[in-house]
Amino acid sequence: MSRPCLSLIIIAFSPLLLAARDAPRSTRGLVLPGVVEEQPVWAAQQVVAHAQVVAASTYVVKPGETLLGVSNRTGAGAQIIAQANGLQPPYALREGQKLRIPAGRYHQVAEGETGIAIAAAYGVPWSRIVEINRLGEPFVLHKGRRLLLPDDAPRRAPTMEERAAAFHIDIDDVLTGGQPATPAGKPTPAPSRVPRPLPANVPIATPGAFSGAFAWPVRGPLLASFGPGAGGVRNNGIDIAVPAGSPIHAAADGVVAYAGDKVAVFGGLVLINHGGGWVSVYGHASRVDVVRGQKVAKGQIIGLSGDSGYASRPKLHFELRKDRVPVDPVRQLPARLR
Repeated sequence: MSRPCLSLIIIAFSPLLLAARDAPRSTRGLVLPGVVEEQPVWAAQQVVAHAQVVAASTYVVKPGETLLGVSNRTGAGAQIIAQANGLQPPYALREGQKLRIPAGRYHQVAEGETGIAIAAAYGVPWSRIVEINRLGEPFVLHKGRRLLLPDDAPRRAPTMEERAAAFHIDIDDVLTGGQPATPAGKPTPAPSRVPRPLPANVPIATPGAFSGAFAWPVRGPLLASFGPGAGGVRNNGIDIAVPAGSPIHAAADGVVAYAGDKVAVFGGLVLINHGGGWVSVYGHASRVDVVRGQKVAKGQIIGLSGDSGYASRPKLHFELRKDRVPVDPVRQLPARLR
């Protein structure tokens, strides 16, 4: 599975949390609501690298066995076994059926673990795990799932320094690997308009199909357009010049997927899930007024503009993504007011 070129956000690890490895150029005036947690959700649950090594084999199904039962007996992931044998839901097995068990190292997910934290524990890109396990919407892991690790994942737990040097995270990783694992069948709480953050072990509710249209989050001249820019550097969104302290408005109804300042490149950052595969991104905020899991309305003020993160002047970095792929926001927004 190929992925677009994305702006990288480099995170380093400490024993208890992820912290920005490189200090942003400016954090002047960055303010978050008092109820915002200090740690991003993916740092709240420590992951122990205890992957089980499984040798390639053939398994003969016993009477009454299920795919989950075969997974538990062999140590291989149920979804990986299904993929290797061309099984389709509801994955009914028959006595005597021979199943190919793919070799590899499998990490069994514990409650509260996020994909980002799992990838960090093994020193591998989360995007690789997404790809080989064919993970999809809504990217919520379930307790007990066995994830296949990339073949080149270190065979020993990497040191803190090795993690810091090898681990990279981008916006797509936050969207696909920032949800904590839950027991299968556990309902997700409905989002609330009250700015009270969800506990770190609770995933956000995914909105239904997106309907309506997007609105401009701020008004101002464009500093940078979507696509390739000077020096071949690709901009996955647009940059809009606005005075520091200008209100930033939600581009459409949705649920806040991330709100914080723990990703150094963008400083104060908000990600809103609008449903139907649509996500909007707001970066360089001087103040963030919403929290993870909060329901927001189109036009609602979600923060104030600034020059936090790697910004040389006050501006808003704004992105729209459809099914994880960045699209030109200008093509999705109303004609600009002159």
